[in-house]
This record gives sequence, structure tokens and C-alpha cells, in this order.
Amino acid sequence: MIRVRDLVRTFGTHRALDGLDLTVAEGTVHAVLGPNGSGKTTAVRILTTLLRPTAGLAEVAGHDVGRAPDEVRRRIGLVGQHAALDEGLSGRQNLELFGRLHHLGGPGAARRAAGLLAEFSLEDTGDRPVRTYSGGMRRRLDLAASLITHPKVLFLDEPTTGLDPRGRAEVWQAVRRLTGAGTTVLLTTQYLEEADQLAHRISVIDRGRCIADGTADSLKTRAGADRIDIVVRDPA
Repeated sequence: MIRVRDLVRTFGTHRALDGLDLTVAEGTVHAVLGPNGSGKTTAVRILTTLLRPTAGLAEVAGHDVGRAPDEVRRRIGLVGQHAALDEGLSGRQNLELFGRLHHLGGPGAARRAAGLLAEFSLEDTGDRPVRTYSGGMRRRLDLAASLITHPKVLFLDEPTTGLDPRGRAEVWQAVRRLTGAGTTVLLTTQYLEEADQLAHRISVIDRGRCIADGTADSLKTRAGADRIDIVVRDPA
């Protein structure tokens, strides 16, 4: 569903991406793991057509992000690092607004909003202003907004940064439901535990390059092995 080959992006003399390779299978969660400044967000911005690559190939759902950006946008959803919600509107009003922006019309937007509130367990709070929501609730609503048009591919850029353990668990549960329904998810994260919990496959990137790729178990096996420490009672 996502294919990246030798992707390069420069900002002046700085190479944010330096020959990145990435392949994401349909219907899976693929985690891109790396520290701040490794190129995760730059890669997401290119794949979601918000930034043009300097060189290399990037395709989403069979369409080149540079040559057919409109076709890519019709097939994707994006949840950025900060929630894209209107604090003064209710959860329902936010979803209806996104629906109307996507040309669903008033009745269509209302039906889609009601369905998403139920899907993300926000029915009881759907008519409350978003400013009263907890961090986990905001993230779930942000996820719901990204699914207004039933995207084939969903990009999650560090979706649980700053959340408490309960909020992170709520987002994880929502992501599992999405992939269970067939959505392909590309997740960027700094958290080893998050990648381990959610991802079918993990790509580790550093300085704009993929330095390791595989399942969580295979990467843990490559990183080290079991060790037993024995302390004897008598040093002699």
C-alpha cells in the first residue's frame, strides 16, 4: 500500500531524508521508529503530499505522491502531532464540519458524525465542547475526523505523545479496531512499547535512513540475547 525507494529530502545543506526505503503491506500497522530529528515527520509529510521530495520514489495506494497528489489525498487520512480540532465546538460539530468540508452535505455529514461517535465510544460526550475533553478523548476524536471519507491508508504521526497511560491505551484500542476493519496504518513513534504493541512490522530510521526492518520479535532477537548473571557466595 506504501512504497518508498531511495527517498531524499534536503533543506539547504541538511539531508532530512537520505535514501529512505520503506514498504508497507495492505491492512497492517507499520511503525516507523526513531528519535527526534530522524526524519519520521518529514517522511509522513511527503507521503501525505504536504511536502515534495528532493529525489526518489514515493507511492501511496498505487499513486505517485508527486505526479498524482490529488489521487493520493482521496485515499488517505492524517492525524498529526497536534489535534486539528476546534476547541469551542462540540465533538459532533467538529465531525460534521469535517464532513461538510469533504462535500458530504448536511444530512450526510450528520449521519457520518453520529456513526463515528458511536464507533469511538464518544456518544455520551459528543455534544460537549472539545475543550472539556481529556487528552485521550481528543485523540480519539481526531482519529474519527481523519476517517470521515473511509480512507484506505491512515497516517498517525506520534499520536500518543504527551498522553497519560490511560489515554495511550484508548488510542491503541482505536488503532487495533481500524486495522481489524482493513485500514492500512503507518505509525510514527518514539516509544518502543507502542511499536511492540501495535505494529505488524517496524522500520527503525536514523538520520534519514532505514537502519533496521522486521517484526518486533526479529528486531529484539537481532538487538541482543538472554543473559544470566550468577553471583557465587564464596569468591574462592
